[in-house]
Amino acid sequence: MKQIEKLISAENFCAVNLGKLSQLNEYILEMGPEIKIPGKVFCRTALGCTGSEFSFQMFQPGTETGFKHTHKNHEELYFFLSGKGEFQVDDRIFHITEGTVVRVSPDGKRSVRNNGDTPLIMLCIQYKANTFNSEDANDGVILQEPVKW
Repeated sequence: MKQIEKLISAENFCAVNLGKLSQLNEYILEMGPEIKIPGKVFCRTALGCTGSEFSFQMFQPGTETGFKHTHKNHEELYFFLSGKGEFQVDDRIFHITEGTVVRVSPDGKRSVRNNGDTPLIMLCIQYKANTFNSEDANDGVILQEPVKW
């Protein structure tokens, strides 16, 4: 099973390498002795993220999530990076392709499938719903110091 490679870390940052997205199928997420999800890797722990979780997942042609799920508190953003397929939320089904982004509230009953003929690759970001406000939009601070390469 493939492992995330830690590149560098210090007090204020961490960098990892997952490898080529075309090789995501080498990861296997084990959620228990009988639940193994091929092509999925969570990254929060490897990076030390404190405000969200995120994962990459590859669906081979003809594969799907295999179940619907909801969340208690977390909203999710799904970014489709390559391939095509279908997404289902609350029994509404729609097409997804490279460049599609889907937001699902915690209560949304969601599932995804690859009905194309190439791998479907997605990035999913999970975060606590209803926590971002207008103050957060102005959180960035532009520093008056030169960038040195």
